[in-house]
Amino acid sequence: MGTPERRGDVEIHRPNRDKAASKATRATVMLLLLASAGLVLIITIGGWSTLQGAKPVQLGYIIVYLVMAYYVARWNRGVLPVAAALAIILGIFAAVSGPDWFDRDKTGFTDPAIPSSVLGLLVLIVVPVQVLLIAFAMRGFQQEWNVEIERPVGGGGYGPGDVDTRGEPAAA
Repeated sequence: MGTPERRGDVEIHRPNRDKAASKATRATVMLLLLASAGLVLIITIGGWSTLQGAKPVQLGYIIVYLVMAYYVARWNRGVLPVAAALAIILGIFAAVSGPDWFDRDKTGFTDPAIPSSVLGLLVLIVVPVQVLLIAFAMRGFQQEWNVEIERPVGGGGYGPGDVDTRGEPAAA
């Protein structure tokens, strides 16, 4: 069980954060955000000499995904829809640009630091990672990590007088 937060004569309890499914979803979203940032970083470094105008966008994605992973680790539910939206955009970019890396294996193209075929494979791996990120981020959003129940300090279980932050009676 999580440690309740105390505010004056009441303590705030967040029951949805104690569930195993919520903890697993949070860990999975964090892992997918970090994996996405890592893949984009490898692709950016490996293809730095051949990338045209996408360098700032890729660096921005890396930073934003790392910041979102931090906020998900702190149970911030608000970044989950933003993560899903950014994952849609990145997934589309990866699906469109992946095959082009394989075309760079021909003569006349500048060789990147990592072979083009490997970069193409990494870019195509980004697509399913983003699909998983979308699914798990939306699952985490449905789990209502933000629900709070107020109860008197030192109070026992959930009684009929307890209410959550939405003003609804708490489940007994």
